[in-house]
Amino acid sequence: MPNTQSGPHQGGQIYTAGQPLDDAKAAMILVHGRGATAPSILELAKELYHSAYAYFAPQAAGNTWYPYTFMAPLAQNEPWLSSALQAISDLIAQVEAAGIPAERIVLTGFSQGACLASEFVARNARRYGGLLLFSGGLIGPLDTPRDYKGSLSGTPIFIGCSDVDPHIPLLRVEETATILANLGANINKQIYPGMGHTIVQDEIDQASKIVEQVFSD
Repeated sequence: MPNTQSGPHQGGQIYTAGQPLDDAKAAMILVHGRGATAPSILELAKELYHSAYAYFAPQAAGNTWYPYTFMAPLAQNEPWLSSALQAISDLIAQVEAAGIPAERIVLTGFSQGACLASEFVARNARRYGGLLLFSGGLIGPLDTPRDYKGSLSGTPIFIGCSDVDPHIPLLRVEETATILANLGANINKQIYPGMGHTIVQDEIDQASKIVEQVFSD
């Protein structure tokens, strides 16, 4: 059952699109970036649309999941970080309670949302339908212990980022791909020269393969 702890992001609004949860065969949880909104990331659902999916986008308090950079010491971003991770956990529990297993849940994030989604999946490793990371990576400074437990058991993961992203160091993208692969994920990493901090059509095309793959596994 969902955790009822109080925190900055508990009780926040969840925006939806696609199929009603009771009618859906799969679900996607989209996590917005810093300064953005749930409705804005839900626009990405139009690009990643599948008729069998229910789409969910939780809203962060104050439009940010945690106040400092994702490379800051973890303690500096508390209690917001733990609250944000719990918000995702609660939403997944809600989807599973409606009969959609984790194997048909795809987590998606852009920027800060991608960082949060990757950290959640690493900390809660099991077989998911997929993880789509647009310009993001695992949270914490360079010396953060990465002693994650469990196995992603072949979870397909797309990681797309620029080689010169002003917010996401390429080294962290590479590190994230390696760590998630070591947890048993099937990684498709694409680095786009000079792209900047955005999402391009090739990323959508690559990610859409995972959206479809949920029903072929």
